[in-house]
Amino acid sequence: MELRIRNLSKTYANGVVALDNISLTIPAGMFGLLGPNGAGKSTLMRTLATLQECDSGSVFLGELDVLDEKDEIRRLLGYLPQDFGVYPKVTAYEMLDHFAVLKGLSGRGRRREVVDGLLQQTNLFDVRHQKLGTFSGGMRQRFGIAQALLGDPKLIIVDEPTAGLDPQERVRFHNLLSDIGDDRTVILSTHIVSDVADLCANMAIINKGHLLLTGRTQELIDDVSCKIWARFVDKKDLQQFQTRHAVISTRLLSGRTLIHVYSDDDPGDGFEEAIGDLEDLYFATIAGRHHAADRCD
Repeated sequence: MELRIRNLSKTYANGVVALDNISLTIPAGMFGLLGPNGAGKSTLMRTLATLQECDSGSVFLGELDVLDEKDEIRRLLGYLPQDFGVYPKVTAYEMLDHFAVLKGLSGRGRRREVVDGLLQQTNLFDVRHQKLGTFSGGMRQRFGIAQALLGDPKLIIVDEPTAGLDPQERVRFHNLLSDIGDDRTVILSTHIVSDVADLCANMAIINKGHLLLTGRTQELIDDVSCKIWARFVDKKDLQQFQTRHAVISTRLLSGRTLIHVYSDDDPGDGFEEAIGDLEDLYFATIAGRHHAADRCD
């Protein structure tokens, strides 16, 4: 089910423009919304989840008006917010069963079947009688997905779901999101580039309330692939290179300083052409170097 966002704007009372005339079409499947902290991602997610009002604009899920038909949208919606709290002294089964009642699953037999199935799907069935306060961060996030899947939603929104997870739990969570994204629209809002690279066929980049770029992930990466140049530099020379070139990223690699620059042509200075990836696309776009019209020949 396609989600259509048109001219969405939101300015807070303190004057901060969180969303500035955002227009975006989100198809079925996994969609990545990528941007730094403070970009406006959470404001957009809360608006789509019917938890916050916008100042202007429209949002439609299929033929449903998200901003005006909130009750109908909530029946089709699963939401995992950035800060997902749990009752620490309640077991996973008890809490999910309670959420199922709130979702309208009143029949005990059917409810047990659904709850057991979701706990199996999120690999939490064996710890279903364990108190939520004893869960690791990754287990809590998987429980959050379980509650978001109640009612078989057509739209699922997950906001910064892997922040703070260790590598093993991040892999588990990626596999779970990949499984649920086959037959519904899943919006993954994150500042972690690898989450989008691993999971999302379509994506958008947002910063300071502005939509900077949107499209198919691989096509966007291809657009930047011929414009990235790399070399190692001495740390003491870094500032000179930043002055002479459009440096989009620096990182330590085996104790050495590797820099990437954005350039249509060979920048000289000992740089070699690199194969651009999503991280390069992200940094170049946020820095204002790469734009939607830029293409590799």
